[in-house]
Amino acid sequence: MSPTVFKEGKYRFHFFSKEEQRIHIHVVSPDGEAKFWLEPTISLANYYG
Repeated sequence: MSPTVFKEGKYRFHFFSKEEQRIHIHVVSPDGEAKFWLEPTISLANYYG
């Protein structure tokens, strides 16, 4: 299970605690999902949909 950080409208922001060391967040919606790096600057890691 991935803990939800927060929800905003149709978007759910969550993380996987044992995925990797670099800080990032996953964003999921009915339209697809994305992963963003939060360090050293916020940037898009990948997306689907």
